[in-house]
Amino acid sequence: MLLGIDHLVIACADPDAAARELEERIGLRAGDGGQHDVLGTFNRLVWLGDTYLELIGLFDRSLAEQSWVGAPTARALDGGGGLATWAVASDAIATDVDRLRTGGSTLGDVRSGERVRPDGRVVRWTLAVPPTLDRGDPPFLIEHDPAGAEWSPSDRAQRATQVHPLGGPVRIETLEIAVDDPGAVGLRVLRTVGVGPFRPSLAGHGARDAAIGRQTIRYRRGAEPALDPVTIHLVVSSVPLRPREVEAIGCRFTIRGE
Repeated sequence: MLLGIDHLVIACADPDAAARELEERIGLRAGDGGQHDVLGTFNRLVWLGDTYLELIGLFDRSLAEQSWVGAPTARALDGGGGLATWAVASDAIATDVDRLRTGGSTLGDVRSGERVRPDGRVVRWTLAVPPTLDRGDPPFLIEHDPAGAEWSPSDRAQRATQVHPLGGPVRIETLEIAVDDPGAVGLRVLRTVGVGPFRPSLAGHGARDAAIGRQTIRYRRGAEPALDPVTIHLVVSSVPLRPREVEAIGCRFTIRGE
């Protein structure tokens, strides 16, 4: 079953500098990350409950350009950074992929991956990737291994109450991406990963929304989509914040309290 947005892959020339920028400008604190030895990439993670921002950089560009996540990261960095791709969480990825392929999805085979943390613990997952990955392409599916680091019940319970410098726990409410044709992109996403159907958005101007878990995916029309930062709508629990908008790390963030 599809659970919600798993994470956003945000290309950064320097993930450590990006982590400092997020904390200073927005009030989001990053934790550790690690290195993907076979992918040519490394990261820092900003946990927002079970969803996270992956601040990803390249340690070996030639290796990264041949890897499934390194290639879209390199392209995004060439464009100035920002969202490279994103992931949808599954709790039964093999079943989901079989079902979607029966309906015509072009998702690839389920494969495994891992990342070694600075403390030596290993994070493990399985995923399925569509033929191309970019901010305007369908996302990939991922299922995390609860026996590995970061996804045990105790890990998840701890970060559910994590208080960021913003003043409380933070969650992503909506991911908003500018594309040439919101209707066509929504149909591709529905066919490829099963998110949708997309319906006319209350945001207007031809935008289309689809719910996934507690979150919303929004595609809106952009005059120059590649130059239009994605908008990540954040909600801070139990904090009476005045709504504000900040641009950082190649993305636009809106923040409100609830």
